[in-house]
Formats: sequence, C-alpha cells, structure tokens
Amino acid sequence: MANAGAVFRQGELVERPAPRNASTLHAYLLALKEHGFDAAPVPVGLTDDGRERLTFIPGDVPLPPYPDWAMTRSALEAAGSLLRRLHEASAAVVVDPQIEWPRDFADPEGGTMLCHNDLCPDNVVFRDGRPVALIDFDFAAPGRPLWDVAMTARYWVPMNDPTSAAAAYPAGLDVPTRLRILADSYGLAPQDRAELPRVIEQATDVCRAFVAARVADKDPAFLQALTERGGWERWDRLQTWLADNRETFKTALLR
Repeated sequence: MANAGAVFRQGELVERPAPRNASTLHAYLLALKEHGFDAAPVPVGLTDDGRERLTFIPGDVPLPPYPDWAMTRSALEAAGSLLRRLHEASAAVVVDPQIEWPRDFADPEGGTMLCHNDLCPDNVVFRDGRPVALIDFDFAAPGRPLWDVAMTARYWVPMNDPTSAAAAYPAGLDVPTRLRILADSYGLAPQDRAELPRVIEQATDVCRAFVAARVADKDPAFLQALTERGGWERWDRLQTWLADNRETFKTALLR
C-alpha cells in the first residue's frame, strides 16, 4: 500500500523508494547472505534521488484474495521453515543497540535479533506453489523470534475471525490445525507454544495501532482500506474472537 505504483523492475534489478534506514537495512541484508540465507533480495545500492536497487527474485507473489495454491498445507509448512531459516541467520547478525529501527510493527518487548515483522503472503515469493524467498524488509526491527512467528501466524493461518477471513482467504481453513502446522514447521519450543496465542493478541494490538496512526494522518490508502474492510467494528470482532478462542489455540499447539 505504501509503495503502490512506485516500484519498478529493470532487468535483474528492482528499484523502489528507499526506507529511511536504507543503509542500515542493506548492511543487514548483506549480513544475512554472509550467514547463508540466500532467500532475500541482495541490495545493490542507492540512487541520488532516494531510491534503492535490489536484486530481482523471480517467482509468483500472491495478493488478496489469496488463491488456493498460496494457502495449501505444504505452502504453510514451507513458510514456517523459511522463517526458521531466516531466524537462524539473523541470530548470527550483531545488532548495534545504538541504531534506530522502525517501530511500526516492532516487538514492544524488544529483543536482540532482527525480525522481519511483516511476513504476509504478499511479501513471499513462490515457485511451483512453494515459498522460496522473502521480500520487503522495510519494517525489520529487533525483537523476539516468537514475535515474528506471531506476526506470521496472523497472515498465514490466518488468525482472523471467520467473517473477516472470508473476504481474503479460501473457505474451509482449519485455524487451530494450521496454527499447529506453522508451529511444527518452524520448530517452536513447547514454552513458546504456550505463549503464542497471547503474543498473537499482542501483535494484533500493535497492527491496529499502526492502522489507527495512518488513519489519523489521513492516509488515503488506509482510509479506503479501513472503510472497505469493515471499519473499527472488524478490529473489535477480531480481537474478541482471538480472546474467546485463546484456550482452543493453546490446546491445539500443545496437543
């Protein structure tokens, strides 16, 4: 939404508006590659007019309403494994505590490992129905690995009430089962599984605050999206649904 109409492919490169922390973010992406994570764009440089150039990753990127092939069990398992690979490489990257990172989707409890924080299907490249790479690291910031799992679960399970999910996802997705599949494919530890439903609620609060800030700033894209997706009533319904089903989710995760 933020960069609509402003991203272009030029042969093997992608040119897009550079985030404010582009230099730091580019150093992080290069460090990921050095630590063996080859499933992200490689930064090439910055232009004089404030744009960034990164390598183009060929494949398909699903957009809502998400097609069936993006929501299969195998796609979900591959997404969980890909997130784990990212975290293993990211954990080896030293984060300078003096550097300021975006706070929009950042873990409010902080952390020492850089998280992606926006791993929706729209930011994942597929080939042959399987997630193979991650893009758009603009919201990366230090946090807990569990926070990134929670943010990913919001979009991939999805952790969304049935009325809201119907507008963007295929029918018949079993939320508790898919949450367990994501945790299994990531390799989530038992103590983190017990905490995951609460952290998903916490992540939902942060995402709602992000939308509220954009709406307060009169951002036309977010004003339109809020209206089309049911307004604040949808957020109220979602947060009530998450709280009401917290124990069901925990049981599925620990089963």
